[in-house]
Amino acid sequence: MNVMGIIFANEDSIGTLTEKRTMASLPFGARYRQVDFALSNLTCAGVRHIGIISRHSYQSLMHHIGSGEEWGLELGEGGLEFLTPFAQSTKDVYRGKLDSLNTAMDFLTFGDDEYVVMIDSAIVSNIDLNAVVAAHIASGKDVTVVTKAGICNGEKNVDLALKVVDGEIADIVCDSKPSADYVASMDIFVASKPWLIAKVQEAYAHGISHMDRDLIMGGWQNGTVSVNTVAFEGIALFNDSAEEYYANTLALLDKEVRADIFGGAHPVWTKVRDRVPCYYGEKVKMENVLIADGGIIEGEVEDSVLFRQVTIEEGAEVENCIIMNDCVIGKGAEVKYAILDKEVTVTPGAKLCGTKEHIIVVKKGETV
Repeated sequence: MNVMGIIFANEDSIGTLTEKRTMASLPFGARYRQVDFALSNLTCAGVRHIGIISRHSYQSLMHHIGSGEEWGLELGEGGLEFLTPFAQSTKDVYRGKLDSLNTAMDFLTFGDDEYVVMIDSAIVSNIDLNAVVAAHIASGKDVTVVTKAGICNGEKNVDLALKVVDGEIADIVCDSKPSADYVASMDIFVASKPWLIAKVQEAYAHGISHMDRDLIMGGWQNGTVSVNTVAFEGIALFNDSAEEYYANTLALLDKEVRADIFGGAHPVWTKVRDRVPCYYGEKVKMENVLIADGGIIEGEVEDSVLFRQVTIEEGAEVENCIIMNDCVIGKGAEVKYAILDKEVTVTPGAKLCGTKEHIIVVKKGETV
């Protein structure tokens, strides 16, 4: 069974954290980027023909993935390819996933793959895609949607949600706040390659561009697309906003969440960046902290996630924070309920205190 993969780097914005990077290249979990989970899900299922579609700000993403060797991939035709829609056509307006797939038609039509797995970058999970593809084939349906229960609550806006009754779809809604009896799409789809190519070409000919609304929901409603669902029982972290990203990152402090995300169906690979171990000063105090290598920790840290090469000077207090690579928290500074992007400097004695309801986000490279 030959399967190809497509990763959407995501055009969604969650504020300052994605001003100059895609969702796929957003740092997550102290050492990783969000794309690592999609790539690992695919490669651990034996998928070696993978295209990554990104429409802007993809330099950081390309630098992180490089040649793809950490995931056992080879950069080039038939292996790993970066697909930038505007570089492959004269189009200058991005309208949706079907539109971007159409501009990547050379990639879609290359090779003898039978099925296509499409996956987004905003939702972090550790999933066995072989089981998903097998369930899709067994269903005989046109397209399979991987779903997660417990996400819809009448308050969260969900791109695509389905009501499933006795194994059959009773309703599909898009861009709404469905009640708890709906399951949310994890933005993982499986379809046969010939069917997908035909639908993408048909959509382009009719000016249709959105996969969720036009192909999945619209096709199901008018009876032209049969839809199968596969329920995912593991942990899925929906990072659709800065607030969710903050909560889901700190959720990794729970060992059960870490075990599921990083030790579920398969390992999670990332770009290797070897650093020296962290240095811990004599007066350091740490409680419930997830920390990467290369840091210098001399202050107090509690309930926080620290990325690589973070410096926390003596007398500084860090609580309920996400501190990304190469940040410096000066002597005697106080930082609470905050996300500090890369290379942020908090000057000695400064106070940067948000609340659980109002998280402070500091842009990359700023000095506070």
